[in-house]
Amino acid sequence: MAPSDSHWFSPARHADRRPFLLVRNRIAAAFRAWFAERGFLEVDCAALAVSPGNEAHLHAFATDLVQPDGVRATRYLHTSPEFACKKLLAAGETRIFSLGHVWRNRERTSTHAPEFTMLEWYRVDEDYRSVIADTLALVRLAAAVAGTEIFNWRGRSCRPSAEAQWLSVNDAFRAHAALDLLATLSPDGAADREALARLSPAAFQPGESWSDIFSRILSEKVEPQLGNGALTVLDHYPAVEAALARSVSTDPRIAERFELYACGVELANGFGELTDAAEQRRRFCDEMDIKERVYGERYPIDEELLAALAMMPPTSGVALGFDRLVMLAAGATRIDQVQWTPVA
Repeated sequence: MAPSDSHWFSPARHADRRPFLLVRNRIAAAFRAWFAERGFLEVDCAALAVSPGNEAHLHAFATDLVQPDGVRATRYLHTSPEFACKKLLAAGETRIFSLGHVWRNRERTSTHAPEFTMLEWYRVDEDYRSVIADTLALVRLAAAVAGTEIFNWRGRSCRPSAEAQWLSVNDAFRAHAALDLLATLSPDGAADREALARLSPAAFQPGESWSDIFSRILSEKVEPQLGNGALTVLDHYPAVEAALARSVSTDPRIAERFELYACGVELANGFGELTDAAEQRRRFCDEMDIKERVYGERYPIDEELLAALAMMPPTSGVALGFDRLVMLAAGATRIDQVQWTPVA
């Protein structure tokens, strides 16, 4: 039976997609060379994990691991190689990167796919501004490899070679939502829902938390304004929105977390990594309490990860959506155009 033109594997559609896919391969090769030149080792992390991650609004694919004796145990396709990479850092590796597939359920739009490629890397004993510099360099390298000077996306444009704009999350909320976000956080960093309710330009819905309304304002009012003209580094997230990042030493309300935007599209998410195992357990439990309240489920905590954190040196790391970056660099309009075999 011949494929119809609606199938990604129809010759006509493949011919349209193939130039994007060749750009993808060139960017991947250039990235591997870039990391090798800087002394990074590429690591290949197992996809099956005890825990897929413990962020409240992150959704995983689950399966049964069946032992030879028939005993079953739940395992998850990882949503990021982060937990495995941190165990390798505890083992003594100091500069590592992973370029591989990850899986996230409930995600399918022109910029989201349930299976996609993530580039993740870590530097031990280096300030997290060093990985922000890495991220900017890699985005510019992708543009150079693709031969494009300007990213275009849904009427927005960004020149990646231009000097990046740096904004704190609070400054971005002030500028684009007329909201002093830090005024809704207590001195110890706890989220004050009632303060946000008083100041918020968006009405609360029944059952919404501080984090819910933060996310809604971010996506509706702030993100569309980021990465227009030049790349935007959105820095210093509220600590309550950075479960895996260490707090800034001078202000417990904010954390060493950044995201990079181009044309309103989030490309990367990075941290000065939290290495306090007890604090990480507390944050994971808080996130899973929210998940259980909102979605009626929770994921287990990876006890080996917490043991590894206690051994891990100070580290900075980044996760970058490789497909999204290729999409912008190659001039594609949907994420499935830059994936060799999109999920059906």
